[in-house]
Amino acid sequence: MALSKAPAVSHTRVDEGSAGQRIDNFLVRICKGVPKSHIYRILRSGEVRVNSRRVDQTYRLQEGDELRIPPIRLADKGAVAPVPVGKAFDIVFEDEALLVLDKPAGLAVHGGSGVSFGVIEQLRRQRPEAKFLELVHRLDRETSGLLIVAKKRSALTVLHDMMREGKVQKRYLTLVAGRWLNPQQHVRLALHKYLLENGERRVSVNPEGKPAHSIVRLVKRWSGYSLVEVELKTGRTHQIRVHLSHLGFPLCGDDKYGDFALNKQLEKEGLKRMFLHAAKLAFRHPLTDQAIELSAPLPAELEGFVAFVEQTREREHG
Repeated sequence: MALSKAPAVSHTRVDEGSAGQRIDNFLVRICKGVPKSHIYRILRSGEVRVNSRRVDQTYRLQEGDELRIPPIRLADKGAVAPVPVGKAFDIVFEDEALLVLDKPAGLAVHGGSGVSFGVIEQLRRQRPEAKFLELVHRLDRETSGLLIVAKKRSALTVLHDMMREGKVQKRYLTLVAGRWLNPQQHVRLALHKYLLENGERRVSVNPEGKPAHSIVRLVKRWSGYSLVEVELKTGRTHQIRVHLSHLGFPLCGDDKYGDFALNKQLEKEGLKRMFLHAAKLAFRHPLTDQAIELSAPLPAELEGFVAFVEQTREREHG
């Protein structure tokens, strides 16, 4: 019987892309398939060395650091389905620091919680030469539109700060059930996250929750439906969906917070997904400070449904 080759000690030098990252997160990323508990064990025992010295899990890597990583026997790779390369993403903007893609609906941004892979894993598979690719923010699986990915850690850090400080303008288009009357309305309703018995994540309006601010602008209105643009001033989980549903304007096709009877009817009429699209982004480039303004048109299936509503419903003005 042939024995599998024993894993050997490996040495690696930290490049610019990994500089600034905590060593525990770095090891989790490069030692795919190794449980986190094992990563922390080899750090605590001193088997991992940086420049021949022991470090704890909070150590932040610096460019040029020499790492010694002990032998680690990885899980049998045959047990894990490989990430499919998939169809190339529609890239809206790209330079050496970041890229912005137009995410299709139905694809998670990353693997986990029952999803084996997402946008970021596929992107890494499509670009094996890329040293660093990390999500700057997230979009719900059912949401389409603009998604920022950092290609340098320095860009990621600045963009995360900008997100926290509200310096990245994000605007979404959504079709809601009901007659939205105000040309512009500020919605400030605190949101609280909780879990259902099956472990699924949900969000509700709750004064004890975290502050959340959306600005809703009317784009078009028909009898029974309104197309609105929502600008996010905060980026809470399911913010648009919960804010609008709470106000009595559920998103068309929303299977978590929507009008389920209406959704069945909409499906028969051609809307087979949630109508939510990240349409516009505006921010300063994290490294050059250049102004960047990007937009992504409504996907064909949403554009087609708007055309259907236009033909079958009376347009309302004012």
